[in-house]
Amino acid sequence: MPAHRVAVVAPSPVSMFNLAIPEMLFGKVETEGRPGYEVLVCTADPGPVPTTGGLDLHVPHGLDALEDADTVIVAGTGAPFEPDPRIVAAVRAAAAGGKRIASLCTGAFQLAEAGLLHGRRATTYWEHADELRRRYPQVDLQGDVLYVQDGPYLTASGYAAGIDLCLHVIRTDYGAAVANRVARLALVAPVRPGGQTQFTQTPLPPERGTACADVRGWAMRNLDKPLTLTDLARHAGVSVRTLTRRFHAESGVSPLQWLLHQRVERAKELLETTTLPMDQVARACGLGTADSLRAHVLRRTGLTPSAYRAQFSRLGTAGRAASSSVA
Repeated sequence: MPAHRVAVVAPSPVSMFNLAIPEMLFGKVETEGRPGYEVLVCTADPGPVPTTGGLDLHVPHGLDALEDADTVIVAGTGAPFEPDPRIVAAVRAAAAGGKRIASLCTGAFQLAEAGLLHGRRATTYWEHADELRRRYPQVDLQGDVLYVQDGPYLTASGYAAGIDLCLHVIRTDYGAAVANRVARLALVAPVRPGGQTQFTQTPLPPERGTACADVRGWAMRNLDKPLTLTDLARHAGVSVRTLTRRFHAESGVSPLQWLLHQRVERAKELLETTTLPMDQVARACGLGTADSLRAHVLRRTGLTPSAYRAQFSRLGTAGRAASSSVA
């Protein structure tokens, strides 16, 4: 299978951080020993491109790179209110050709100017959200999410949310196991879904400390066990009250909310990568019974476990047979 082609568009002056994210994450994807993605950076005027950091980057490829791309990602720019008409036209043509189109940070202004976000849910960097809403009132702006997907169009709010969007793309293309492996290689949080109606949940805030890192790691290794607050506190060597306070300060949620989030994510990964019966999936992720599994997966994704597996399974015929024999 040929590598999925990703064209990253660099408006001037471009965010260097935005440009680094797709290469960093997509470049770590391998399938059957081959690269899963081919990433190409392009711009309207090939050559030196000013950056928001005051440096110039040499970008040799022009916007014709979008013609052969499967996915187009428009990076953020320090001049968000001045969409480049050449980029706007190229992105509009790519969308008409059936490409998947995404933006990072203020790149959403280019998509909105192209008319791609009219009547659709989208987001952008919070500091410029009011301006995007004023300029493009037809856009259903989601101001409180990390990223959002509406049909073939994806937009990320800003900065590190671009990481979350790219991991979502990898998960969509290659499954949870691959996306989680890439996240581990890049040393970033593997699961921070962005706010879509289906297949996501309220995103976990970024962790703001390490005092509870050991108990989180221990819990992840023991998701198949019926862990309680007392169990977590005992492992941490503190009282339940202290653990709850520290955990919320670091993770933004209670220990049990965090634990449930991880159990459902483990269940989704098992549904995608194995053919284990539902009761075994439920036990393996600590949700107890097939009925409990069904309730939680349905609430988080809008699909029953069976429907989720049918839609997102990453196993071919041989893989299904092998997984069944192991199970």
